[in-house]
Amino acid sequence: MGPRRIVCLTEESTETLYALGEQDRIVGISGFTVRPPQARKEKPKVSAFTSAKIGEILKLQPDLAIGFSDIQADIAAELVRHGVEVWISNHRSVDGIVDYVRRLGALVGAAARANAYADTLERGLDALRAQAALLPRRPTVYFEEWDEPQITGIRWVSELIGIAGGDDVFPEKAREPLARHRILADGSDVVRRAPDIILGSWCGKKFRPDRVAARPGWEAIPAVRDGELHEIKSPLILQPGPAALTDGVGAIAAIIRRWAGRHG
Repeated sequence: MGPRRIVCLTEESTETLYALGEQDRIVGISGFTVRPPQARKEKPKVSAFTSAKIGEILKLQPDLAIGFSDIQADIAAELVRHGVEVWISNHRSVDGIVDYVRRLGALVGAAARANAYADTLERGLDALRAQAALLPRRPTVYFEEWDEPQITGIRWVSELIGIAGGDDVFPEKAREPLARHRILADGSDVVRRAPDIILGSWCGKKFRPDRVAARPGWEAIPAVRDGELHEIKSPLILQPGPAALTDGVGAIAAIIRRWAGRHG
């Protein structure tokens, strides 16, 4: 049986449970949830990312709350103090996302369906790797998660860029799990690394290529010179869940294929 009344404090648990056909277990969701669209219509919104309506969550009488990362540690602690069982995952890699799908499925008694779904996600990634191997040239890619300060991409984003056929220009920063450790002290470092493509996903606000291109000295960057500045919508790539492994990496791969067609 597993837990019957689940509060999902972030989007990836909601998306995964819907994909597994276990959405009836969900009694509350994050206000940032956009996938799947019907979740926003069907489920009450009881949390943000760093805050939650504890009283509203308790009224739902959950037998499990699912969150993500140390950023939600205070929410988790408060719920635990009120007797709610909490699972906080802390995965930061592509393999971690796939494993998360398997673990969440097992937790709700849907292990077989979760394993099949995870296998499908892995086959999709394998297909993208095979396509990327045929590219005449791999572009270098700068991924920007936030603009003020400038924050580079997290590990699963960096890995997905690689799967899609590109090379992250800040792979050493991608290994840092916390955003504050991925802040660029000086934007001139991007200029020096000269990315062929710039991808922006500004965590809930619209990416502004014009503002990026206007940064001092950035006119020398190949991506700026060639107009290769693109937005990846944050719900597709910044949640460590199925969206990143499907639509997110797919959007990156399409941009890289177009670039390769022009620059191969």
